[in-house]
Amino acid sequence: MTAPAPAPAPAPAQGPGLRASARIVAVADGRGGTALPVLDGGGPFALRRLRSPGVEARVCLVGAMSAPLGGDALALSAEVEDGAVLHFSTTAATIALPGRTGEPATYDVYIRVGDGAVLRWLPEPLISAHGGELRMTTRIELAPTARLVFREEQILGRAGERPGRLTARLTVRRAGRPLYDQELSYGPGVPGWDGGAVLGGHRAAGQLLVVDPAFGAAPVAPRVLGPTAVVAPLAGPAAVVSAVAPDGLQLRTVLETGLLGMDIGR
Repeated sequence: MTAPAPAPAPAPAQGPGLRASARIVAVADGRGGTALPVLDGGGPFALRRLRSPGVEARVCLVGAMSAPLGGDALALSAEVEDGAVLHFSTTAATIALPGRTGEPATYDVYIRVGDGAVLRWLPEPLISAHGGELRMTTRIELAPTARLVFREEQILGRAGERPGRLTARLTVRRAGRPLYDQELSYGPGVPGWDGGAVLGGHRAAGQLLVVDPAFGAAPVAPRVLGPTAVVAPLAGPAAVVSAVAPDGLQLRTVLETGLLGMDIGR
């Protein structure tokens, strides 16, 4: 079991921006299901439990207001205790918009998954709107026998507009050791972000990370999914699908194609 860690406090807001946080705690209920003793959110975070047969609990985030805007500081944490199974989704894309002050927004996500627990983290895309600036960090701590499916999709600009500036870092640790650490930056002021070595003119980028102890005995084989997408095994019982695409629909299709054949058991 991994040691419990406190939910992240929102980073200091700059200017008059919004400060808001939300927390999810999932535990095995002792009857073959998963309970949600903590489901709490404020500001733009409206968390709803959905009906779900079987062992897993399903939580959906409903956006209660436009956020993040420039200067906002948001934080979301999810703790999946030993033996629990949680499926997380959102009802719509998150749009990073400019604020009145011109300051960047921050959005910090902290996730902890215990032994024998399963988390499927499958939100809708993040859209970086023109004039906005967002710095997003996601930290994931996994116990040795935890299983994870984590999807991250970024759309650069709404239809017909240039993107804002987006920096997103994903850090994953398993059994206290680094498993995956990647930072991506796009938009105005980022050298070469739209060149052939990064996006090559595409406007959607994403990754889908799968961690399963079963991969230790049967590693995922590398696969090329097309000219701009690949499945790559990691140095651990994990694999990642990485892709860029012209739009969000094509990005989702290629990520789901890469997931086929390696999704963790239910």
